[in-house]
Amino acid sequence: MVLLVGLRSWSTNIYAITPGNATNVAPLVSVKGLGTDPHRDRIMLVDVFLQPLSQLQYLYMKIFTNHVEFLSANQLLEPGIPASQLVAQGFLQMSDSQTAAKVAALRALGWKVPATSAGAVVTGVVDNTPASRAGLSVGDEIIAIDGHAVTSSCSLVGALVHVAPDTKLSLTVLPGKFSATGVLTRSRAVHIAVTTAVSPNASTATNCAQFPTAGPSWLGIAPEDGLDYALPGSITLNTANIGGPSAGLAMTLTLIDTLSRGSLTGGRVIATTGTIDSSGNIGAIGGAAEKTIAVENAGAHYFFVPQGDYAAAKSTANASLHVIGVSTLSQVLADLRKLRGAAPVPYSAPH
Repeated sequence: MVLLVGLRSWSTNIYAITPGNATNVAPLVSVKGLGTDPHRDRIMLVDVFLQPLSQLQYLYMKIFTNHVEFLSANQLLEPGIPASQLVAQGFLQMSDSQTAAKVAALRALGWKVPATSAGAVVTGVVDNTPASRAGLSVGDEIIAIDGHAVTSSCSLVGALVHVAPDTKLSLTVLPGKFSATGVLTRSRAVHIAVTTAVSPNASTATNCAQFPTAGPSWLGIAPEDGLDYALPGSITLNTANIGGPSAGLAMTLTLIDTLSRGSLTGGRVIATTGTIDSSGNIGAIGGAAEKTIAVENAGAHYFFVPQGDYAAAKSTANASLHVIGVSTLSQVLADLRKLRGAAPVPYSAPH
């Protein structure tokens, strides 16, 4: 008994991914200001359950549980970022995924959706750094440093590349806040004082062509580009309590189906997983095998997955589940037409 109590209270840095749910996206969509089809196809997003494990839970699942994938915290988080930020990171990924899905769907239907650079969004804050001490958090958007505009993550790198350590800076920030269910809102700009620290990775390579190496100081954040899109109408996706980016393809297809005439899937129930960007490129996801089990439990017979996850999904699927590997939205739409789905014709005339 003492051993069991000890194992139960002994935390690990191991997480378990287990099959989640397959959820019909159509009831989660609300559209105002654009024409919509009263008939909605059944297109399901697929999620997994992610949970941290005690030593007892790990041993139990390792021995007795099927269809589980184990990951270390290092596989889920960038170095130095605490596990306490995982939920917020998942909600930010879902928020980004919703935006990309709306843009990709509208562009596939012929809309011109212009984008405006909007700052550098914080995706993670390293412990015990200038950013953490200043109170920056996941979802905050940095729009200026010392009054000079920041328009992207590379713009942020450029603003810091020649700044010496122990320099006091004033950041202009749009604070981000997540609701209990994951909705991101930002409040009016505030000014936050920070003092830069010595970078642990000075002169290392960046992803920025103009600034190929990092400078001598840092703030201690992981940034991404902030983008604003001019969208027609009002589109809302209610993905309460679902985090991560892998519902992107399912949301995109559901929006195309909602905003166009006819049945996109030819009346078939389909499930999908995969990230999507605003140009319609589909990216790999985690937990493909566990998501395949969730799809089978939901009774779907067609499962669209990123090409890179095809092998894992196919090797898990039973004989009645057709797994289709895809890499672009246009390829998915072409595959759906082979299943007798209709070519999308938008209700509202695009412009």
